[in-house]
Amino acid sequence: MTYSTLTCSRSGALAVIHLSRAEVRNAFNETTIAEITDVFRALGAAADVRAIVLAAHGPAFCAGADLNWMKKMAGYTHDENRADAAQLAEMLRTIYTCPKPVVAKVQGDCYAGGMGLVAACDIAVTVEEANFCLSEVKLGLIPATISPYVIKAMGENAARRYFLTAERFSAQEAHRIGFVHAVVKADALDAAVDDIVKALLAASPNAVKEAKCLVRDIAGAPLTEALIADTAERIAVIRASDEGREGVRSFLEKRKPGWLNN
Repeated sequence: MTYSTLTCSRSGALAVIHLSRAEVRNAFNETTIAEITDVFRALGAAADVRAIVLAAHGPAFCAGADLNWMKKMAGYTHDENRADAAQLAEMLRTIYTCPKPVVAKVQGDCYAGGMGLVAACDIAVTVEEANFCLSEVKLGLIPATISPYVIKAMGENAARRYFLTAERFSAQEAHRIGFVHAVVKADALDAAVDDIVKALLAASPNAVKEAKCLVRDIAGAPLTEALIADTAERIAVIRASDEGREGVRSFLEKRKPGWLNN
């Protein structure tokens, strides 16, 4: 897969995507949006990919929207703006619903739409020097398209503050409010992400896929009889699956499960 705004590399079952517009702090435009959507669709459908890392080249992870793209949007009609926003929304949904686990590797500042990228991932690790900002209201805008994912990640209470104030906040604050899972020193970022990837690759591929769906479907759902029945059905199905049976057998027989030998 060859792209103009990002790179994609493979190492066994791991795929690593790098945003590669360091000269503009990895700000995205319509090309970036189309390419990220395409690469996540392709990797999500690839049977031999079991985990994805979303990273970036340069000092910043992502500065949000590209200035030239924003200039062009200023002259759009309402319908053109809606169509443009729909492409961004589809990119975020493609990441969020990707059947493979996605780890955000945040090596630098993450602003505006960049925070949407991180929030759409399953796990996020950042360096302690990174800063975060939902800067939209300073420009007379709102973080509408990214809001479903950012609010899920940081919670409503934190969103009330940072959506409204556009304050810049630290990696430590991002961790405190739950937006990222871990904060590490810059020279420890590779090792921290590698450890998470190893854990993902050690687990049953089908179970990881279904566990991701489980969180997405159950989080925030009311505790009803239908929900309880659904969870019972999910465990019944996965217990009877090939990997479910193999996982239990390998545990009882004190051996590695078959998926570790593939």
